[in-house]
Amino acid sequence: MLFKPETENTANAAPARAPSFVSRALRRIVSLAVTLVILGGLGYIGWNAFQQKQQAGNRAGARPDLPVPVLAATPRIQDVPVYLDGVGSVRALNNVVVRAQVDGKLLSVNFVEGQDVRKGDVLAEIDPVIYQAQYDQAVAKKAQDEAQLANQRLDLARYQQLAASNAGSKQQADTQRAVVAQQEALVKADQAAIDNAQATLGYTRIVAPISGRAGLRQIDQGNIIHTSDASGLVIITQLQPIVVQFSLPQQQIVRVNAAAAKGALTVDVFGNDGTTVIDSGMLKGIDNQVDPTTGTLKLKAEFPNADFQLWPGQFVNVRLKVEILPKAIVVPTSAVQRGPAGTFSYVIGEGDLVTAKPVVVTQQNENDAVVASGLTTADRVVTTGFANLSDGAKVIVGTEDSAPTADLAPRKRSRAPQDKDGQAKDGQGKDGQGNRGKREGDQKGQSGPATRGETSGGAAKSQP
Repeated sequence: MLFKPETENTANAAPARAPSFVSRALRRIVSLAVTLVILGGLGYIGWNAFQQKQQAGNRAGARPDLPVPVLAATPRIQDVPVYLDGVGSVRALNNVVVRAQVDGKLLSVNFVEGQDVRKGDVLAEIDPVIYQAQYDQAVAKKAQDEAQLANQRLDLARYQQLAASNAGSKQQADTQRAVVAQQEALVKADQAAIDNAQATLGYTRIVAPISGRAGLRQIDQGNIIHTSDASGLVIITQLQPIVVQFSLPQQQIVRVNAAAAKGALTVDVFGNDGTTVIDSGMLKGIDNQVDPTTGTLKLKAEFPNADFQLWPGQFVNVRLKVEILPKAIVVPTSAVQRGPAGTFSYVIGEGDLVTAKPVVVTQQNENDAVVASGLTTADRVVTTGFANLSDGAKVIVGTEDSAPTADLAPRKRSRAPQDKDGQAKDGQGKDGQGNRGKREGDQKGQSGPATRGETSGGAAKSQP
Protein backbone atom coordinates (compact mmCIF):
# COMPACT_ATOMS: atom_id res chain seq x y z
CA MET A 1 0.00 0.00 0.00
CA LEU A 2 2.90 2.36 0.53
CA PHE A 3 4.16 2.02 -3.16
CA LYS A 4 0.86 2.16 -4.94
CA PRO A 5 0.77 6.01 -5.35
CA GLU A 6 4.16 5.81 -7.10
CA THR A 7 2.78 3.30 -9.60
CA GLU A 8 -0.15 5.48 -10.35
CA ASN A 9 2.07 8.50 -10.85
CA THR A 10 4.30 6.53 -13.20
CA ALA A 11 1.37 5.38 -15.28
CA ASN A 12 0.06 8.91 -15.50
CA ALA A 13 3.51 10.37 -16.50
CA ALA A 14 4.10 7.98 -19.46
CA PRO A 15 1.40 9.45 -21.69
CA ALA A 16 2.71 12.99 -20.92
CA ARG A 17 6.21 12.22 -22.44
CA ALA A 18 4.79 11.03 -25.79
CA PRO A 19 4.03 14.53 -27.24
CA SER A 20 7.57 15.72 -26.45
CA PHE A 21 9.15 13.05 -28.75
CA VAL A 22 6.85 13.93 -31.69
CA SER A 23 7.61 17.64 -31.46
CA ARG A 24 11.35 16.99 -31.52
CA ALA A 25 11.00 14.86 -34.62
CA LEU A 26 8.96 17.55 -36.37
CA ARG A 27 11.53 20.21 -35.58
CA ARG A 28 14.29 18.07 -37.02
CA ILE A 29 12.35 17.51 -40.21
CA VAL A 30 11.66 21.23 -40.58
CA SER A 31 15.32 22.14 -39.97
CA LEU A 32 16.45 19.55 -42.53
CA ALA A 33 13.98 20.87 -45.07
CA VAL A 34 15.13 24.46 -44.55
CA THR A 35 18.77 23.40 -44.92
CA LEU A 36 18.02 21.56 -48.16
CA VAL A 37 16.15 24.58 -49.52
CA ILE A 38 19.09 26.88 -48.72
CA LEU A 39 21.63 24.50 -50.29
CA GLY A 40 19.45 24.12 -53.34
CA GLY A 41 19.16 27.89 -53.71
CA LEU A 42 22.91 28.37 -53.42
CA GLY A 43 23.53 25.61 -55.93
CA TYR A 44 21.09 27.19 -58.37
CA ILE A 45 22.74 30.59 -58.02
CA GLY A 46 26.20 29.12 -58.63
CA TRP A 47 25.02 27.10 -61.62
CA ASN A 48 23.31 30.14 -63.11
CA ALA A 49 26.46 32.26 -62.66
CA PHE A 50 28.58 29.54 -64.31
CA GLN A 51 26.21 29.36 -67.27
CA GLN A 52 26.25 33.12 -67.72
CA LYS A 53 30.07 33.17 -67.60
CA GLN A 54 30.29 30.40 -70.16
CA GLN A 55 27.84 32.20 -72.45
CA ALA A 56 29.83 35.40 -72.11
CA GLY A 57 33.02 33.51 -73.00
CA ASN A 58 31.35 32.08 -76.06
CA ARG A 59 30.14 35.52 -77.10
CA ALA A 60 33.73 36.86 -76.70
CA GLY A 61 34.85 34.50 -79.43
CA ALA A 62 36.83 32.02 -77.30
CA ARG A 63 35.77 29.04 -79.30
CA PRO A 64 38.58 26.64 -80.11
CA ASP A 65 36.74 25.05 -82.98
CA LEU A 66 36.64 28.28 -85.06
CA PRO A 67 39.58 29.74 -87.07
CA VAL A 68 41.23 32.80 -85.58
CA PRO A 69 40.67 35.98 -87.63
CA VAL A 70 43.95 37.75 -88.41
CA LEU A 71 45.53 40.24 -90.78
CA ALA A 72 48.61 39.30 -92.77
CA ALA A 73 51.36 40.99 -94.76
CA THR A 74 54.06 39.86 -97.17
CA PRO A 75 57.70 40.81 -96.55
CA ARG A 76 59.04 43.28 -99.09
CA ILE A 77 62.53 44.15 -100.32
CA GLN A 78 63.70 47.75 -100.25
CA ASP A 79 66.67 49.97 -99.47
CA VAL A 80 66.50 50.95 -95.82
CA PRO A 81 68.40 53.98 -94.45
CA VAL A 82 70.14 53.56 -91.11
CA TYR A 83 69.73 56.44 -88.69
CA LEU A 84 71.32 57.34 -85.37
CA ASP A 85 68.98 59.29 -83.09
CA GLY A 86 70.14 62.06 -80.81
CA VAL A 87 68.99 65.09 -78.85
CA GLY A 88 70.47 68.54 -79.42
CA SER A 89 69.96 72.26 -79.14
CA VAL A 90 69.70 74.94 -81.80
CA ARG A 91 72.39 77.61 -81.88
CA ALA A 92 72.93 80.67 -84.02
CA LEU A 93 75.64 80.39 -86.65
CA ASN A 94 76.88 83.84 -85.55
CA ASN A 95 75.85 85.81 -82.50
CA VAL A 96 77.20 89.38 -82.12
CA VAL A 97 76.78 91.91 -79.30
CA VAL A 98 76.86 95.29 -81.02
CA ARG A 99 78.75 97.75 -78.83
CA ALA A 100 79.74 101.37 -79.33
CA GLN A 101 83.40 102.01 -80.17
CA VAL A 102 83.30 105.63 -78.94
CA ASP A 103 81.56 107.33 -76.04
CA GLY A 104 78.86 109.88 -76.61
CA LYS A 105 75.23 110.79 -76.62
CA LEU A 106 72.96 108.44 -78.57
CA LEU A 107 71.18 110.68 -81.06
CA SER A 108 69.04 108.12 -82.90
CA VAL A 109 68.21 104.42 -83.10
CA ASN A 110 67.47 103.33 -86.66
CA PHE A 111 66.23 99.76 -86.18
CA VAL A 112 63.13 98.06 -84.83
CA GLU A 113 63.39 95.28 -82.30
CA GLY A 114 63.10 91.92 -84.06
CA GLN A 115 63.92 93.42 -87.44
CA ASP A 116 66.07 91.61 -89.99
CA VAL A 117 69.12 93.76 -90.72
CA ARG A 118 71.83 93.43 -93.31
CA LYS A 119 75.54 93.85 -92.93
CA GLY A 120 76.49 97.55 -93.11
CA ASP A 121 73.09 98.95 -92.10
CA VAL A 122 73.32 101.96 -89.76
CA LEU A 123 71.75 100.86 -86.47
CA ALA A 124 72.31 104.04 -84.43
CA GLU A 125 74.14 107.38 -84.45
CA ILE A 126 76.22 109.02 -81.72
CA ASP A 127 76.70 112.78 -81.44
CA PRO A 128 79.70 113.47 -83.76
CA VAL A 129 80.47 117.08 -82.79
CA ILE A 130 83.58 116.38 -80.70
CA TYR A 131 84.98 113.85 -83.13
CA GLN A 132 84.31 116.13 -86.10
CA ALA A 133 86.29 118.87 -84.40
CA GLN A 134 89.21 116.50 -83.81
CA TYR A 135 89.16 115.55 -87.45
CA ASP A 136 89.15 119.16 -88.59
CA GLN A 137 92.03 119.91 -86.22
CA ALA A 138 94.08 117.09 -87.70
CA VAL A 139 93.41 118.31 -91.22
CA ALA A 140 94.45 121.83 -90.29
CA LYS A 141 97.63 120.62 -88.64
CA LYS A 142 98.60 118.77 -91.79
CA ALA A 143 98.00 121.86 -93.91
CA GLN A 144 100.22 123.90 -91.59
CA ASP A 145 103.01 121.36 -91.75
CA GLU A 146 102.73 121.08 -95.54
CA ALA A 147 103.16 124.86 -95.83
CA GLN A 148 106.28 124.71 -93.71
CA LEU A 149 107.55 121.81 -95.79
CA ALA A 150 107.14 123.82 -98.98
CA ASN A 151 109.15 126.74 -97.55
CA GLN A 152 111.88 124.43 -96.29
CA ARG A 153 112.17 122.81 -99.71
CA LEU A 154 112.74 126.25 -101.27
CA ASP A 155 115.47 127.01 -98.73
CA LEU A 156 117.05 123.64 -99.54
CA ALA A 157 117.15 124.52 -103.24
CA ARG A 158 118.86 127.84 -102.49
CA TYR A 159 121.46 126.25 -100.19
CA GLN A 160 122.26 123.64 -102.78
CA GLN A 161 122.83 126.33 -105.47
CA LEU A 162 125.15 128.31 -103.17
CA ALA A 163 127.05 125.21 -102.22
CA ALA A 164 127.45 124.25 -105.87
CA SER A 165 129.05 127.65 -106.66
CA ASN A 166 131.16 127.59 -103.49
CA ALA A 167 129.23 130.65 -102.31
CA GLY A 168 127.72 128.81 -99.40
CA SER A 169 128.56 126.09 -96.93
CA LYS A 170 127.83 122.46 -97.83
CA GLN A 171 127.09 121.76 -94.21
CA GLN A 172 124.28 124.27 -94.26
CA ALA A 173 122.82 122.57 -97.35
CA ASP A 174 123.01 119.12 -95.66
CA THR A 175 121.38 120.48 -92.52
CA GLN A 176 118.55 121.97 -94.54
CA ARG A 177 118.11 118.63 -96.33
CA ALA A 178 117.61 116.91 -92.94
CA VAL A 179 115.08 119.58 -91.89
CA VAL A 180 113.09 118.93 -95.03
CA ALA A 181 113.07 115.16 -94.32
CA GLN A 182 111.87 115.77 -90.78
CA GLN A 183 109.06 118.00 -92.06
CA GLU A 184 108.03 115.36 -94.58
CA ALA A 185 107.78 112.78 -91.78
CA LEU A 186 105.73 115.25 -89.74
CA VAL A 187 103.32 115.63 -92.65
CA LYS A 188 102.95 111.83 -92.81
CA ALA A 189 102.20 111.79 -89.07
CA ASP A 190 99.57 114.44 -89.66
CA GLN A 191 97.99 112.23 -92.32
CA ALA A 192 97.92 109.31 -89.87
CA ALA A 193 96.23 111.56 -87.31
CA ILE A 194 93.70 112.53 -89.93
CA ASP A 195 92.98 108.87 -90.69
CA ASN A 196 92.58 108.12 -86.99
CA ALA A 197 90.23 111.06 -86.49
CA GLN A 198 88.28 110.04 -89.55
CA ALA A 199 87.91 106.47 -88.26
CA THR A 200 86.83 107.75 -84.85
CA LEU A 201 84.32 110.01 -86.51
CA GLY A 202 83.01 107.03 -88.48
CA TYR A 203 82.46 105.10 -85.24
CA THR A 204 79.74 107.57 -84.35
CA ARG A 205 77.60 105.63 -86.82
CA ILE A 206 77.02 102.14 -85.38
CA VAL A 207 76.62 99.68 -88.25
CA ALA A 208 75.56 96.02 -88.33
CA PRO A 209 78.63 93.77 -88.50
CA ILE A 210 76.65 90.79 -89.88
CA SER A 211 73.30 90.07 -91.46
CA GLY A 212 70.76 88.69 -89.05
CA ARG A 213 67.88 89.48 -86.75
CA ALA A 214 68.12 92.25 -84.18
CA GLY A 215 67.08 91.47 -80.65
CA LEU A 216 65.74 93.76 -77.95
CA ARG A 217 67.28 97.22 -77.64
CA GLN A 218 69.52 97.55 -74.59
CA ILE A 219 69.79 101.36 -74.46
CA ASP A 220 67.37 104.07 -75.46
CA GLN A 221 67.85 107.19 -77.52
CA GLY A 222 69.20 110.19 -75.61
CA ASN A 223 71.34 108.20 -73.18
CA ILE A 224 75.11 108.36 -72.99
CA ILE A 225 76.56 105.22 -74.47
CA HIS A 226 80.01 103.93 -73.49
CA THR A 227 82.42 101.49 -75.04
CA SER A 228 82.59 99.67 -71.69
CA ASP A 229 78.87 98.84 -71.61
CA ALA A 230 78.63 95.04 -71.20
CA SER A 231 75.14 94.74 -72.68
CA GLY A 232 75.98 96.88 -75.69
CA LEU A 233 73.32 98.35 -77.94
CA VAL A 234 71.68 95.21 -79.33
CA ILE A 235 72.40 91.55 -80.06
CA ILE A 236 72.26 90.39 -83.68
CA THR A 237 71.66 86.69 -84.29
CA GLN A 238 72.18 84.99 -87.63
CA LEU A 239 69.23 82.65 -88.22
CA GLN A 240 69.87 81.66 -91.84
CA PRO A 241 71.69 79.34 -91.93
CA ILE A 242 71.56 77.96 -88.41
CA VAL A 243 73.32 75.13 -86.60
CA VAL A 244 72.22 72.32 -84.29
CA GLN A 245 74.63 70.82 -81.80
CA PHE A 246 73.68 67.31 -80.70
CA SER A 247 75.24 64.34 -78.94
CA LEU A 248 75.61 60.65 -79.73
CA PRO A 249 76.79 57.79 -77.48
CA GLN A 250 80.49 57.12 -77.55
CA GLN A 251 79.78 53.61 -78.87
CA GLN A 252 78.86 55.19 -82.23
CA ILE A 253 82.17 57.01 -82.76
CA VAL A 254 83.65 54.43 -85.12
CA ARG A 255 80.43 54.17 -87.11
CA VAL A 256 80.11 57.93 -87.51
CA ASN A 257 83.75 58.44 -88.47
CA ALA A 258 83.57 55.65 -91.04
CA ALA A 259 80.43 57.13 -92.57
CA ALA A 260 81.87 60.68 -92.57
CA ALA A 261 84.99 59.45 -94.37
CA LYS A 262 82.83 58.31 -97.30
CA GLY A 263 81.13 61.67 -97.82
CA ALA A 264 78.82 64.31 -96.40
CA LEU A 265 76.17 63.00 -93.99
CA THR A 266 72.55 64.12 -93.89
CA VAL A 267 70.95 65.23 -90.64
CA ASP A 268 67.18 65.66 -90.10
CA VAL A 269 65.42 67.66 -87.41
CA PHE A 270 61.99 66.63 -86.11
CA GLY A 271 59.15 68.91 -85.12
CA ASN A 272 57.25 68.99 -81.84
CA ASP A 273 55.29 65.83 -82.76
CA GLY A 274 58.52 63.83 -83.01
CA THR A 275 57.65 62.39 -86.44
CA THR A 276 57.58 65.30 -88.92
CA VAL A 277 60.91 66.35 -90.43
CA ILE A 278 60.91 70.14 -90.44
CA ASP A 279 64.39 70.69 -91.91
CA SER A 280 67.32 68.77 -93.34
CA GLY A 281 70.96 69.78 -93.32
CA MET A 282 74.50 68.51 -93.47
CA LEU A 283 76.94 67.43 -90.78
CA LYS A 284 79.65 70.08 -90.46
CA GLY A 285 81.81 69.05 -87.55
CA ILE A 286 82.67 66.29 -85.07
CA ASP A 287 84.20 67.10 -81.72
CA ASN A 288 87.74 65.87 -81.08
CA GLN A 289 87.01 64.34 -77.68
CA VAL A 290 84.30 62.55 -75.71
CA ASP A 291 82.63 64.33 -72.84
CA PRO A 292 83.85 62.30 -69.82
CA THR A 293 80.87 63.29 -67.65
CA THR A 294 78.23 61.97 -70.05
CA GLY A 295 80.14 59.57 -72.31
CA THR A 296 78.79 61.27 -75.42
CA LEU A 297 80.32 62.81 -78.52
CA LYS A 298 79.24 66.26 -79.72
CA LEU A 299 78.46 66.92 -83.37
CA LYS A 300 77.38 70.03 -85.25
CA ALA A 301 75.09 70.22 -88.28
CA GLU A 302 74.10 73.20 -90.40
CA PHE A 303 70.55 73.80 -91.69
CA PRO A 304 69.21 76.37 -94.15
CA ASN A 305 66.25 77.21 -91.89
CA ALA A 306 64.30 78.70 -94.77
CA ASP A 307 61.00 78.90 -92.85
CA PHE A 308 62.53 79.96 -89.50
CA GLN A 309 61.26 76.81 -87.82
CA LEU A 310 64.49 76.46 -85.87
CA TRP A 311 65.21 79.01 -83.15
CA PRO A 312 68.33 79.50 -81.03
CA GLY A 313 68.07 77.79 -77.66
CA GLN A 314 65.42 75.32 -78.84
CA PHE A 315 65.78 71.63 -77.93
CA VAL A 316 65.16 69.28 -80.86
CA ASN A 317 65.35 65.60 -81.78
CA VAL A 318 67.70 64.83 -84.63
CA ARG A 319 68.70 61.78 -86.63
CA LEU A 320 71.94 61.22 -88.49
CA LYS A 321 71.89 59.07 -91.62
CA VAL A 322 75.03 56.92 -91.58
CA GLU A 323 74.35 54.29 -94.24
CA ILE A 324 71.76 52.51 -96.42
CA LEU A 325 71.01 48.79 -96.21
CA PRO A 326 70.51 47.68 -99.83
CA LYS A 327 67.76 45.19 -100.69
CA ALA A 328 66.77 44.43 -97.12
CA ILE A 329 63.73 42.31 -96.14
CA VAL A 330 61.21 44.56 -94.40
CA VAL A 331 58.06 43.56 -92.50
CA PRO A 332 55.65 45.59 -90.38
CA THR A 333 56.89 46.01 -86.84
CA SER A 334 53.69 44.45 -85.50
CA ALA A 335 54.63 41.16 -87.20
CA VAL A 336 57.65 40.71 -84.92
CA GLN A 337 56.75 39.12 -81.59
CA ARG A 338 58.96 38.47 -78.59
CA GLY A 339 59.01 35.30 -76.54
CA PRO A 340 61.25 33.58 -74.01
CA ALA A 341 63.55 32.31 -76.78
CA GLY A 342 63.77 35.65 -78.64
CA THR A 343 61.96 37.29 -81.54
CA PHE A 344 59.67 35.30 -83.82
CA SER A 345 56.88 35.74 -86.36
CA TYR A 346 53.78 33.74 -87.14
CA VAL A 347 54.02 32.51 -90.74
CA ILE A 348 50.85 31.34 -92.49
CA GLY A 349 51.43 28.06 -94.31
CA GLU A 350 49.31 25.56 -96.23
CA GLY A 351 45.76 25.17 -95.07
CA ASP A 352 45.96 28.55 -93.33
CA LEU A 353 47.89 27.05 -90.43
CA VAL A 354 50.35 29.30 -88.63
CA THR A 355 53.87 28.37 -87.58
CA ALA A 356 56.08 30.34 -85.23
CA LYS A 357 59.46 30.97 -86.90
CA PRO A 358 62.43 32.61 -85.16
CA VAL A 359 63.67 35.77 -86.88
CA VAL A 360 66.71 38.02 -86.49
CA VAL A 361 65.92 41.75 -86.51
CA THR A 362 68.74 44.18 -87.26
CA GLN A 363 66.77 47.38 -86.69
CA GLN A 364 63.20 48.55 -86.38
CA ASN A 365 61.12 51.65 -85.82
CA GLU A 366 57.45 52.34 -85.17
CA ASN A 367 56.37 51.07 -88.59
CA ASP A 368 58.93 48.72 -90.17
CA ALA A 369 61.42 46.11 -89.02
CA VAL A 370 64.42 44.86 -91.01
CA VAL A 371 64.76 41.07 -90.83
CA ALA A 372 68.22 39.64 -91.40
CA SER A 373 67.15 35.97 -91.42
CA GLY A 374 64.12 33.77 -90.86
CA LEU A 375 61.73 35.13 -93.51
CA THR A 376 61.51 35.27 -97.29
CA THR A 377 59.39 37.31 -99.66
CA ALA A 378 57.24 34.21 -100.30
CA ASP A 379 56.03 34.07 -96.69
CA ARG A 380 52.92 35.60 -95.21
CA VAL A 381 53.27 36.88 -91.66
CA VAL A 382 50.52 37.71 -89.20
CA THR A 383 50.37 41.39 -88.25
CA THR A 384 47.17 41.57 -86.15
CA GLY A 385 45.11 39.11 -84.12
CA PHE A 386 47.58 37.50 -81.70
CA ALA A 387 45.17 37.29 -78.74
CA ASN A 388 43.88 33.75 -79.48
CA LEU A 389 46.76 32.68 -81.73
CA SER A 390 49.10 29.77 -81.05
CA ASP A 391 51.54 27.66 -82.99
CA GLY A 392 49.63 25.34 -85.34
CA ALA A 393 46.32 27.22 -85.07
CA LYS A 394 44.07 27.66 -88.07
CA VAL A 395 43.45 31.25 -89.15
CA ILE A 396 41.22 33.17 -91.50
CA VAL A 397 42.92 36.11 -93.16
CA GLY A 398 40.88 39.29 -93.39
CA THR A 399 41.46 42.54 -95.24
CA GLU A 400 42.34 45.98 -94.01
CA ASP A 401 38.91 47.28 -95.01
CA SER A 402 37.12 44.80 -92.77
CA ALA A 403 39.46 45.06 -89.82
CA PRO A 404 37.66 46.16 -86.65
CA THR A 405 38.96 49.12 -84.74
CA ALA A 406 39.13 49.48 -81.00
CA ASP A 407 36.68 51.81 -79.27
CA LEU A 408 38.04 55.01 -77.81
CA ALA A 409 36.16 54.26 -74.57
CA PRO A 410 34.34 51.21 -73.14
CA ARG A 411 30.75 50.80 -74.23
CA LYS A 412 28.00 51.27 -71.69
CA ARG A 413 26.10 48.05 -71.07
CA SER A 414 22.86 47.99 -69.06
CA ARG A 415 21.19 44.62 -68.63
CA ALA A 416 18.29 43.90 -66.32
CA PRO A 417 18.63 40.79 -64.09
CA GLN A 418 16.89 37.78 -65.62
CA ASP A 419 15.08 34.87 -64.04
CA LYS A 420 15.30 31.25 -64.98
CA ASP A 421 13.10 31.58 -68.08
CA GLY A 422 15.20 34.42 -69.48
CA GLN A 423 12.48 37.02 -68.70
CA ALA A 424 13.28 40.26 -66.94
CA LYS A 425 12.30 40.40 -63.30
CA ASP A 426 9.98 42.90 -61.67
CA GLY A 427 7.72 42.80 -64.70
CA GLN A 428 10.24 44.41 -67.04
CA GLY A 429 9.98 43.38 -70.70
CA LYS A 430 7.01 41.06 -70.26
CA ASP A 431 5.15 42.67 -73.06
CA GLY A 432 8.01 41.94 -75.50
CA GLN A 433 7.69 45.47 -76.92
CA GLY A 434 7.81 47.69 -73.86
CA ASN A 435 10.78 48.42 -71.64
CA ARG A 436 12.98 45.78 -73.25
CA GLY A 437 12.50 47.21 -76.72
CA LYS A 438 13.13 50.70 -75.44
CA ARG A 439 16.24 49.60 -73.58
CA GLU A 440 17.64 47.71 -76.58
CA GLY A 441 16.90 50.65 -78.84
CA ASP A 442 18.73 53.00 -76.48
CA GLN A 443 21.70 50.65 -76.29
CA LYS A 444 21.98 50.37 -80.06
CA GLY A 445 21.65 54.07 -80.46
CA GLN A 446 24.49 54.68 -78.01
CA SER A 447 27.05 52.08 -79.04
CA GLY A 448 25.81 50.43 -82.22
CA PRO A 449 25.39 46.70 -82.71
CA ALA A 450 27.51 44.51 -80.48
CA THR A 451 30.28 42.51 -82.11
CA ARG A 452 32.06 39.33 -81.22
CA GLY A 453 35.05 41.33 -80.09
CA GLU A 454 33.19 42.81 -77.08
CA THR A 455 34.65 42.05 -73.72
CA SER A 456 32.79 41.73 -70.46
CA GLY A 457 33.47 45.40 -69.78
CA GLY A 458 32.00 46.43 -73.12
CA ALA A 459 35.23 47.47 -74.94
CA ALA A 460 35.87 45.87 -78.32
CA LYS A 461 39.12 44.01 -78.86
CA SER A 462 41.19 44.98 -81.82
CA GLN A 463 40.66 41.98 -84.09
CA PRO A 464 41.70 41.74 -87.73
